[in-house]
Amino acid sequence: MRKLWMLFFAFAVALSFGIIDSTLADQKDDMDKMKAEAMAKWQAYATPGDGHKIMWQLEGNWNYSLKYWTSPNAPPEESTGTNDVKWILGNRFLEMNVKGTSMGQPFEGMGILGYDNAKKEYTSTWIDTMGTGMMNATGSYDPGTKSMTEVGKFTDPMSGEQSFKGITKFVDTDNFTYEMFISIPTGEEFLVMEINYTRKK
Repeated sequence: MRKLWMLFFAFAVALSFGIIDSTLADQKDDMDKMKAEAMAKWQAYATPGDGHKIMWQLEGNWNYSLKYWTSPNAPPEESTGTNDVKWILGNRFLEMNVKGTSMGQPFEGMGILGYDNAKKEYTSTWIDTMGTGMMNATGSYDPGTKSMTEVGKFTDPMSGEQSFKGITKFVDTDNFTYEMFISIPTGEEFLVMEINYTRKK
């Protein structure tokens, strides 16, 4: 009888180890699957896609003419300059380097434009010699109008944080425009800046 119980115990132990081995194998398979799914998502997130293809229209060296309004009824201030736009970080982001004049003074600015594959939106950051703050925005592209619309905020030293809307319109391979709107106290949108870009030949 004792031998029978010992055999039964040995069988139960062997069976339990088999179950444990099977459970561990299943857990390992689940972990491997989760790792593979995570890697696939990160790969898709890191790989330039359709959203980045739109940005190719901005790549290149440009001349620009600019009009800037300080108030709705004021005459515009006008200036000219250049904007050299190049891909960085493996065609994931565009870097814009602007040189010109503003209010009769030398002007420099730098922008970074990207497309977030996960959020499905364009993201941009702008800095320049007219201030010490950063202008940040997010946007989308409308193939029907061939335009990119962004909304964001910047610091106004007089009134604090200011919201804005920017619209980039792709005219053709050698021309595009940019319009910037802000809200005035009446709640209406006011065109504060208009820029026309022409590709350098």
